[in-house]
Amino acid sequence: MPATTQPPTQAAQDGIRSGAPSRLRPRAPRSKDWRDFITYEKSRRARVEAGETDVPAGVDAAFVCVQDEMHREVVIALTELGGLHIMCEKPLATTLKDCLKMYKALQDNKTVDGQQTVFSIGHVLRYSPHNRMLRKLLLQDRVIGDVLSVVHTEPSCHDIDVLLWLLCSPADTSAEDCPPPHLPSSVASTGSLQYFKKSRKPVEAGNATNCLSCPSESSCKYSAKRIYIGKELAGLEAMNTGWPLSIVLPDIESYGSMKEVREALLGELSKDYNADTPDSEVARRNWFGRCVYESDNDVCDEQVVTLTWDDDPLTGQNGAGSRKAKTAVFHMVAQTRKICDRYTHLYGVDGEIYADSTTITVEDFRTGETTVHRPAVEGHSHGGGDIGLTRQFVRAVDMVKNHGWSTDKAQREFIGCTLDEAVRSHAMVFCAEAARREKRVVDWAEWWTAQVEGKSASG
Repeated sequence: MPATTQPPTQAAQDGIRSGAPSRLRPRAPRSKDWRDFITYEKSRRARVEAGETDVPAGVDAAFVCVQDEMHREVVIALTELGGLHIMCEKPLATTLKDCLKMYKALQDNKTVDGQQTVFSIGHVLRYSPHNRMLRKLLLQDRVIGDVLSVVHTEPSCHDIDVLLWLLCSPADTSAEDCPPPHLPSSVASTGSLQYFKKSRKPVEAGNATNCLSCPSESSCKYSAKRIYIGKELAGLEAMNTGWPLSIVLPDIESYGSMKEVREALLGELSKDYNADTPDSEVARRNWFGRCVYESDNDVCDEQVVTLTWDDDPLTGQNGAGSRKAKTAVFHMVAQTRKICDRYTHLYGVDGEIYADSTTITVEDFRTGETTVHRPAVEGHSHGGGDIGLTRQFVRAVDMVKNHGWSTDKAQREFIGCTLDEAVRSHAMVFCAEAARREKRVVDWAEWWTAQVEGKSASG
């Protein structure tokens, strides 16, 4: 974000509207779901074109926060309206095919003057004060010189985007003439579902499929009762009524007492299935008290992704620090107490950095000095990344709507991530999965040409 740019007014952040005060115009009705909104907006626009008066003002932007598998349908429907700026929660879609369909639709989404609209993806880690400082130290201040290798550990998967943001994207994404990204040369991955499977189930648990009816519940590390009710893991007995309890009981705040909440929670956790339950019903429902060893989950609980870069100097430009050969190793691990905590080691020619979720420690080989940075934490959601992402998207739309900025400038200076970058980081995840399944090292350029460019061209 440019330091000289003033933030939008509160009114702009609330509605991003200019022109006649909203109190002089009728309000749009609330929509029950996204399809209702699409139908309403088409009708509203038709009324405007017909010259009707007292038509409610339209919206300028949309946040897509539906379930992952619904993203493609919703985003494409919004782009077909034309002109709406869009922020979509991560992931963009659950298949590469759907990502590419959305990519094409978003490219064709234009404002009334023919500019591509502002787009943002919910890669919140780019917007936390901690990670923004880390990137500045690494790429702009170059406190450890050329990066040689990175080892990043976290129990999540959208950190692939963070690695590409640190090691692939230009240092200054706001510049009009910023250099092209330094693309990886190879992708490799290993991993599997090692632990959370039936063969690991304790013998004493027998055939139990639900924690509350399991004979070994009291000694099980993964007891649903221990997680949701107990005090140790911030359950109900820790006076927590937020996440994750509110997922089990969405109306948790409506209960009159903690005793009532406890009884309702235990009721939900005790819901079980048996041999007579149709497979479709078992797959459809959330069984919050389900035995972790009986789950039909097939997601890796251990995975390592290795990315390599070759030297790629820029002709006529100083590409030092971002165009040299380097390696990044990402370790996704389930068996750790540091749930949702990230820790990264970055090794350079002049020093090394250790970053966790709260501090950034820089060891300078040239001076022998150790410097510890403690970035401000803005909120508890991804270290301020959630609010940072939302703020930057709203600011970008406001600058286009009310201050005459081009969408390209707003995209570069406030979002700091192009549509191409968003698609590339998703494609990298699908590439890594292909490498894991096929047990081979994948040439990134060849894979991109065949799986992205080739399929985009063929529709």
